[in-house]
Amino acid sequence: MEIVLIFLVGGMFSAGIYLLLQRRLAQLIVGLGLLTNATNLLVFTVARLSREGAPLIESGANQLEETASDPTPQALVLTAIVIGFGVLAFFITLAYRAYRQVGSDDLEQMVSTDLLDADDDPDSDSQDGLLEGAAD
Repeated sequence: MEIVLIFLVGGMFSAGIYLLLQRRLAQLIVGLGLLTNATNLLVFTVARLSREGAPLIESGANQLEETASDPTPQALVLTAIVIGFGVLAFFITLAYRAYRQVGSDDLEQMVSTDLLDADDDPDSDSQDGLLEGAAD
């Protein structure tokens, strides 16, 4: 079973890296999600998958049984899932805002946002107005 998961993790990593190298934000988001899930699956695979016993210490024993699964990787993956979801949610929000500003999700067209003048954006304070107010 681990051999199948190793190939699955390798395929997910290669697809995720390929999608991260694309020019569109939607593909970048899917690639980030694939990398997150591939990493979680890799941690589970390396931690030795086992269904023979629950990770509970029996009364009177000092350690887990040999056949029990290790609870530490499970806790780490649970934490990684929550953090990965937060990062993806932030990235989707950021991509949506960039799409509304530029009108496209192509990263090459987003270079034009660097050239926007501060006077075009009514929400931002211009540096000249700040300097004139400080001089008075």
